Amino acid sequence: MFVSTISPVAFTLGPISVRWYGLLFSGGFILGYFIMQYLYRRKNYDAADLDRLLLYLFIGTIIGARLGHCLIYEPDYYLSHPLEILKIWHGGLASHGGTLGVLVALWLYKARSPLPLLEVTDMLSIPVALVCTFIRVGNFCNSEILGLPTNTDYGVIFATLGETLPRHPAMLYEAAAYFLIFLVSGLIYFKWRNCPRGFLTGLFFVTCFGSRFLIEPFKEEQADYSTGIALDVGQLLSIPCILLGVVLLIYSLKGAGRN
Repeated sequence: MFVSTISPVAFTLGPISVRWYGLLFSGGFILGYFIMQYLYRRKNYDAADLDRLLLYLFIGTIIGARLGHCLIYEPDYYLSHPLEILKIWHGGLASHGGTLGVLVALWLYKARSPLPLLEVTDMLSIPVALVCTFIRVGNFCNSEILGLPTNTDYGVIFATLGETLPRHPAMLYEAAAYFLIFLVSGLIYFKWRNCPRGFLTGLFFVTCFGSRFLIEPFKEEQADYSTGIALDVGQLLSIPCILLGVVLLIYSLKGAGRN
């Protein structure tokens, strides 16, 4: 059993409090940029093209994740208080919304880039898995996205919330899954010569959202409403992402995505 007494605030600078979540979120993006920069250089691609991609992705992720949280998980509150949507510093980002924001950003990026989109997304899937790892560790530091009580001596007690019962560290389950995806994707990218375009992108969607689907039952319900069925909101939203990944895998393995 582990008792978490981690403060969500990493340090303060006068009146400004810097939180672990913000550090891990931004740090993940920066590290992901350096990884993509290395991958671009290996292919002699233009660094300015990467800078444009990063800008689109950052904006798309923030807008998509914020709107996803507000409109998917707490629609009644935010539709009644629309100005609260803008207060992103109060917290509330949803990965499924962020994914949609990233897809829109990639579509806009493709309109100004000569690079094959699936080649870009294959490279991108590697650092994105690492960024997801960082974000879930940030969730742990924030004591949010709580797991269900374990009803055993196993688990994490979030003492910062005043709790005394052990819970499943669901956010760390996801972090471990995403880090494994990062390692496997990187290994495939560097070891599998002539890997078909779209394969790593499809693998990312299947494994990332497949992990989310399997881990979701260990979490407290995040939406402020019930679906009325056995699957919760997170699982329902993961299904189309998994299916998209399956389509991309079939597309690539059938030869349509060959380099």
